[in-house]
Amino acid sequence: MLETIVVVIHLLMALGLVVLVLLQQGKGADAGASFGAGASATVFGSQGSATFLSRFTAILAAVFFITSLGLAFFAKEKANELSGAGLPDPAVLEQKQEVPAVSDVPVLEEQKPKADAASDVPPAEGQ
Repeated sequence: MLETIVVVIHLLMALGLVVLVLLQQGKGADAGASFGAGASATVFGSQGSATFLSRFTAILAAVFFITSLGLAFFAKEKANELSGAGLPDPAVLEQKQEVPAVSDVPVLEEQKPKADAASDVPPAEGQ
């Protein structure tokens, strides 16, 4: 239940971060000022929109990182539960008897090589 809530918050923060980053103008992007002659500064105060959007982006980023750490904690707990579930140790599995790789491949009837002159495969050395 708690993990589901953290995942939902994590996804909402990720989408919010994408939207806020796309809304912000770069430091050198003053093309908008040429259309309104700096009128955008009156909407968000004398400092412009950068302060408000930057702070809100920083808050969303902090929440995103906190939910990331929470999801990592949940993943670690699930891994610990699986290791205690009685599953065999991978080191033990690697030490089992080596079986030839061809034992699991179906074997066709042996085909005898034809000794006619029309064969395009040259005979092996020593034959």
